[in-house]
Amino acid sequence: MRGVAETVLVTGAAGFIGSHLVDRLLAEGKRVVGVDDLSTGRIANLSEARQYGQAFTFYNLDIRSDGLATLFERHGAQLVMHLGAQPGVRPSLLDPKRDASVNIMGLLNVLETSARAGVRKVVFASSGGTIYGDPRKFPVKETSAAGSIPHSPYGVSKKAAFDYLRYYHRYRKLDFTALALGNVYGPRQDPNGEAGVIAIFIGKMLAGEAPAIYGDGNQTRDYVFVDDTVHAFALAGGTAGSGKLLNIGTALETSVNGLFRMLADITGFRGEPGSGSLPPGEIRRIALDFSAATSELGWKPWTHLEDGLKETVAYWRG
Repeated sequence: MRGVAETVLVTGAAGFIGSHLVDRLLAEGKRVVGVDDLSTGRIANLSEARQYGQAFTFYNLDIRSDGLATLFERHGAQLVMHLGAQPGVRPSLLDPKRDASVNIMGLLNVLETSARAGVRKVVFASSGGTIYGDPRKFPVKETSAAGSIPHSPYGVSKKAAFDYLRYYHRYRKLDFTALALGNVYGPRQDPNGEAGVIAIFIGKMLAGEAPAIYGDGNQTRDYVFVDDTVHAFALAGGTAGSGKLLNIGTALETSVNGLFRMLADITGFRGEPGSGSLPPGEIRRIALDFSAATSELGWKPWTHLEDGLKETVAYWRG
C-alpha cells in the first residue's frame, strides 16, 4: 500500500555496515527487504532486524541473480541501498574477474532491475579508501577521482561504478547518490579473514596475541564509525545529494602505529606488535574531505575515534 511505509531494498544486508543500516531503517518505520548471499555477511547480524516481524524480509540471494527482479515485483521497493559487493582489496588482486563479476555485473543487475521497476533512487556504497589512488592533496576532495589511478581491481571496480550510476541517472532517469566511505569500523565487524585493521587488532589483543603491523606502520587511514556512516546513508535516501559522489570520512589521518597504541591502551594489551611486509594494492595515505557531504546532506562525523574504539572493544568483550 502506498503512503503507509516506504519499502527499501538493502543489498549486503547481513554484512557489517548493511545490518546496521537495516536496523536504522526499521527503527525509522521503513519496510526493509534484505538481500545477501552470506558469502561474507552473517545471519546473526540480523537478529535485531528479525524482531520487527513482517516489516523485515530477508532473501539469501546473489546480486547477480535473475531472481532479483522477482523481489522488486513482489515487494515494490522504492529505494535501494546497494552495499552488496566483493569487499576486499586482497581478494580482488587474487581474482580480478570475480571482483568485476560481483562489483560491476552485480551493480548493473541492481541498476537495470531498479530502472525497470521504477525505483526512485539508488544509494551506492563506494570506497573513499581506494578510488583515489595516491592523491596529491589532503584531505581528498571528490574531484580527485576524475584522474585517479586505483591500486587494486577493487578500487577500479568501485571507480567504474560511478560512471555506470551517472549513465543510468542521465539516460534511464534513475537517481543516485554514491558515498565514498572511509575505513568504517565498529561493532559486528568480523576480525577473521578479510576485515578492517581495527577489528583484526581488537580480536588479536583480546585473545592476548600480538597483531602484525605491516610495513613501517606510518601509513594512514581515515577511520569513520559505523553509526556515523549509516546516518549518511539514511540522509542520502532522501532527495538530497542527487547525482553526487560524496566523501564519508573524518578528514583526519591516523597511522597504524597510532591506532595500535590507542587500542593497546583500551584493551590493556602489553605486548609488542609483530611485523610483516606491506601487501600489494595498499595506499600510503588517505583522509577524506567531507565538506560536500555537509553541504549536500547536512552530514558530518560526530564520533571521536577514541570513543568509537572503546565502544567497539566493549562489543567484542560482550
